[in-house]
Amino acid sequence: MYRVIALSILTLGMSAMAVDVLPNTKPLVEQADWSAKMVAQVDAWLIRQIEASISKRDSDPTKITEKRAWLSRQLGVVDKRLPPELEITGSLEDRGILFESDAVQVMRIRWAVLEGMDAEGLAILPAGKPRGWLVLVPDADTTPEALVGLQIGSAATGLLDSGYGVLIPALVDRDNTYSINKQTGTLMNVTHREWIYRRSFVQGRHVIGLEVQKLLAAVDWMKARHAELPVTVAGIGEGGMLALYVAALDERIGAVHVAGYFGPRERVWEEPIYRNVQDLLRGAGDAEVAAMIAPRALHVHLWGWPLVAGPPAPKEGQRNIAAPGKLEAHTKEAVMAEAERARALVGKSDWLTMHDDSGNVAKLIAALPGVSAGSTAPVQADHALQSERRQERMVNAMSEWCQRRLEAGERERDAAFWQKRPPALEEYVKWTEPKRDEFWKNVIGDLPWADVPMNPRSKLVRETDKVLVYEVVLDVWQDVIAWGWLALPKDMPAGKKLPVVVCQHGLEGVPEDCLNDDPASKAWNPYKAFALKLAEQGYVTFSPHNLYRGGDAFRGLQRKLNVLGKSLFSVIIPQHARILEWLKTQPWTDEKRIAFYGLSYGGKSAMRIPAVLTDYCLSICSGDFNEWVRKCASNSMRMSYIFTHEYEIWEWNLGGSYNYAEMAALIAPRPFMVERGHDDGVGTDEWVNYEYAKVRRLYEKLGIGDRTTIEHFNAGHTINGVVTFEFLKRHLVR
Repeated sequence: MYRVIALSILTLGMSAMAVDVLPNTKPLVEQADWSAKMVAQVDAWLIRQIEASISKRDSDPTKITEKRAWLSRQLGVVDKRLPPELEITGSLEDRGILFESDAVQVMRIRWAVLEGMDAEGLAILPAGKPRGWLVLVPDADTTPEALVGLQIGSAATGLLDSGYGVLIPALVDRDNTYSINKQTGTLMNVTHREWIYRRSFVQGRHVIGLEVQKLLAAVDWMKARHAELPVTVAGIGEGGMLALYVAALDERIGAVHVAGYFGPRERVWEEPIYRNVQDLLRGAGDAEVAAMIAPRALHVHLWGWPLVAGPPAPKEGQRNIAAPGKLEAHTKEAVMAEAERARALVGKSDWLTMHDDSGNVAKLIAALPGVSAGSTAPVQADHALQSERRQERMVNAMSEWCQRRLEAGERERDAAFWQKRPPALEEYVKWTEPKRDEFWKNVIGDLPWADVPMNPRSKLVRETDKVLVYEVVLDVWQDVIAWGWLALPKDMPAGKKLPVVVCQHGLEGVPEDCLNDDPASKAWNPYKAFALKLAEQGYVTFSPHNLYRGGDAFRGLQRKLNVLGKSLFSVIIPQHARILEWLKTQPWTDEKRIAFYGLSYGGKSAMRIPAVLTDYCLSICSGDFNEWVRKCASNSMRMSYIFTHEYEIWEWNLGGSYNYAEMAALIAPRPFMVERGHDDGVGTDEWVNYEYAKVRRLYEKLGIGDRTTIEHFNAGHTINGVVTFEFLKRHLVR
């Protein structure tokens, strides 16, 4: 029976066998797990893009100012530092003086960096005028006391005899004692470095950048005290990374020593997520960063590599949510190759020196100009308690600083977007065009549109008494596909153009979930077969597959995309553009009436995809609309992503650019709706309504208040399909 119906729907004159395949498509004969295949294809495509990025980086030496500005932005080094102030801190017993002789003092200190955030560490000050300044940066898991030789079991390093004035900052470490949801008391196994990354990345800040600010503030103080003295920066491990970056950014620094860090960055996506720097590899690997230092001296030391096998194993009572990532030593050959790239970029070699030895801090100090081998051994003591209290203060201070940034980011969005929007509808539509382009290029991260023929393939996969369902595969880029399930009503009038609803699944879903009408299935509770129900009501529906399935496999895509300045939606949006292109070629599609309706991660899609692709005539966000930036970074929202396993979720600097209200504003003046269950744990009614109120106000001010609405219903994370179906009917059915 369906073959006859299919013939009347699709095209007359086809052979009897052709009804199993959509007209103008090839038979889909390949049997594949299309979801896994799509992720694997995109992964391989991204590896090629990362490798190709090396030759595409701009090496123009005349653009050093622009490069430094770019690197500052990507590291989040964008906030004005406080005037340089340094003070001694300590207990009543030691009053901050840990060692004192006629020649030198060692003291615990803190210095002002940003409003509400100080740096802490040690200062070593000679009795007379120092011969120079040194900022010495330990690895994240090494205390400043151990680096000096003050900690029990540590070795003397010659710092006390160097004659240099030295500041040694303490870094946020890789422990997780203070990674805790203070509302619930729940402990997390994420390192303190990842803990800060989780709340800063979405706000255009970074644990790396905040610590670079601490080093820059140290240089500020040194130059304010003795401006004429040279400043050297040296670092080991995580400190080596910071030393490389700070020297690249600040020409006040003379020489820089990097131990345990320098090498190829093209596999940075395998490292701990707290090293994830947006757009890094599109603009600079270590060679390009090093080239920003030339002609000043860069010394690369082949020792000091921190070895991290993976995230900390969860302790009893800790949630296991840490992102995967490991640190390994680069081979000598890999380091040498990166150094040669740096020399080639600069055009000479004498500024970059390799130190191929089994060195240590004492050898590094002895290599500084004017230093002879030191002999003073400080009195060692147990500084563990003071170090632990310092770590707690630093983690909490950074965390609270990021929390305050949430309010600052909202003010910035208000000033940049809402206060500048034109009041009249026609002017507003024109005004949003460059905003949409900015959102696509600078926030989502633009990738090329499809560049190969569509090559559509299809096959019939299901039939009900009212609907035919076809599986469809389209090509997007070389070896990258789009895939989904198409549902056609059997009673379509011949020759009539119908509205299409693109129905988007959520996290770990597949297209079939949107059409699964088995109440006993796992898919039924969230989706309620909404794509099938809409097809039964006379709509054509297409349920595409989006990339967010496969756990670490798809989350690893985000890591690879981030370092190219992109995100998951950088891939998903061109896939949808291809789907739209194909849908508009079909005889039953009214290309002016193609709507988007997504749940959960599909709701995330409903905010981002139609904000870029204006061929979607309306959008419905179900089970996701939120005060999104706060959900991504807040200490106080219980459902915040800093407390969950979705480590791919953060998008760079969304807090300073486009929250959900601003995304909805890019969808305007097209109809926009939110579907919200009172018991949906992805948010709270209060915060959802807070953000949606901005959308409602915009539509009312533009005189199009009838084009937006929100439905609250008494259930959880699910499609309700009541007011949303009415909304679709009102705006799509003619």
